[in-house]
Amino acid sequence: MERIADKLSEIEITARAIVENAEEQKHLLEKEMQEKRNQFDTQMEQKTEEKLQSIQKELEENMEQLLNRQEQQNRKEIEFLKKDFKEHHTDYAKEVLHRIIEI
Repeated sequence: MERIADKLSEIEITARAIVENAEEQKHLLEKEMQEKRNQFDTQMEQKTEEKLQSIQKELEENMEQLLNRQEQQNRKEIEFLKKDFKEHHTDYAKEVLHRIIEI
């Protein structure tokens, strides 16, 4: 009977060791998974930041191009108006005078 009790005691000690080892392995795996999650989060943050910077740069370049085109168009319009006024200012003055006289 004592032998059975000794065997049961050995089995219980072995079972405890297995459970403790499993708990330790579980804890190590949890720690490893957390490290991998942290690493993944860091990589995603970096990629997101790089993408945002790329988009921001592209938007700035597009805005600069748009502003340059608008500036060129404005210059052309101003030059056209100056040229038109220079060529037709007498006609415009006559038209203004004519309208004033009509009133």
